[in-house]
This record gives sequence, structure tokens and C-alpha cells, in this order.
Amino acid sequence: MKKLASILVLVFAITFTTQAQKKRGGNGERGSKLTTEQHATLTVKKMTLALDLSEKQQNQIKPILMAQMAERKTIMAERKANRADKKRPTADEMYAMQNKRLDNKIAMKNRMKDILSKEQFVQFDKMQKNRSKMGMHKMKEKKGSKNNKEDQRGGRSKK
Repeated sequence: MKKLASILVLVFAITFTTQAQKKRGGNGERGSKLTTEQHATLTVKKMTLALDLSEKQQNQIKPILMAQMAERKTIMAERKANRADKKRPTADEMYAMQNKRLDNKIAMKNRMKDILSKEQFVQFDKMQKNRSKMGMHKMKEKKGSKNNKEDQRGGRSKK
């Protein structure tokens, strides 16, 4: 009986800690209540540390980041509203969104190429590639966890 009670307590403790970690979230920045300016300032400071930016470069980059973040915020709000209304984008809308996102990425890269020195730009490019690799890795993890949940519920089996 004591073994059973100790096993139950252990299972309860593990379940409780995993649920608490899920609620806490990831790195703390996502979903935070920072303004666009605060977020841009922090990003510029991180870039300054990583790329050794001059004051002039910081002043050139900050407005670009603020505009980019403001646009991203409006897009996220729009998506959230559509999700609440259970609206799914059509294939043409998806194409247009992805096309616009890639155009913005190209424009950002060209602006950064004009502002940064060659060495800084190489480092910036590496940082961007690592960031997108991490994003892809997180997407795979999310997708894997969804499949695992479905397997546990008896949804589909991997054979």
C-alpha cells in the first residue's frame, strides 16, 4: 500500500511540474506586453552586442525594426481575429501572404546590406540563418507533439 501511495504522489508531482512548465511558456518575450519601441530597442541592443554596431548604425536600424514589428503586430492581430471567426485563408491569400513576407525579407536584407559593413553583414546573415533553423526545429517539435497526442488518443498510428 505504501508503494502504491508513493507512486501516486510521484506521478502527481511529475504531472504538476510539467503542467506548470507548459503554462509558463517559452522564452518570456512572446506574448509579452512590450511596446513596439521597447521591443525594437531591445533588438537593436542585442544586435549591437552581436555585431558591434556604431551609434549611427543603431539609429538607422531602429526605425526599420519598429516599422517591421508594427506591421507584424497588425498581421498577428488580423490572424487572431480570423482565427476567432474560424476563417481560413484561401490558397490565393496564402500565396499572397507568403509572397509579401518574402518580399519584406528581401527588402530587409538589402537595407541591412546598405547599413552594415561586409563583416557585420556576414555575421548578421549567419544569425538570420540560425534563427530560421531554430524556427524550423520548433515547428517540427510542435508537429511531432501533435502527432504524439493523436497517437495517445488513438487517432492515428505510425507504422
